[in-house]
Amino acid sequence: MIIIRNYEEFEKYLGQELGTSNWHTITQEQINKFADATIDHQWIHTDEERVKTESPFKATIAHGYLTVSLLPYFWHQIADVQNLKMQINYSIENIRFAQAVPVNSRVRLIAKLEGVVNLRGITKATIGVTMEIEGEKKPAYTGSVVFLYHFMS
Repeated sequence: MIIIRNYEEFEKYLGQELGTSNWHTITQEQINKFADATIDHQWIHTDEERVKTESPFKATIAHGYLTVSLLPYFWHQIADVQNLKMQINYSIENIRFAQAVPVNSRVRLIAKLEGVVNLRGITKATIGVTMEIEGEKKPAYTGSVVFLYHFMS
């Protein structure tokens, strides 16, 4: 895990891979809770019997947005950004879902610092993200997330 306390410490990682998170297993319980929270109960996510005969995946799959919602969880395993007044999720850019994530798959995140800008004392960090699926060549998704960091000093 890297530790970042200010803009200058972010800047030294520009263009570099920042790290890889731990693996996380996507369970049916997690998928069902996400379906309840988002009111998205499409059968490909929640109907364990129907998918066996009607889905090309033959198993339920995680919602794409469920996998994206795991970004903060994984990001905090990669970077410990300290000395903060506040952090703001600014944007999610160019997320491309390349492959479905079947239930009980293990996923992890790889992060790379694509850009860092000092906006009058606020650090705007653009993080390239790739969610890998264990045992698969194609990732679940790739894209970028942008955070605004208001450091104490």
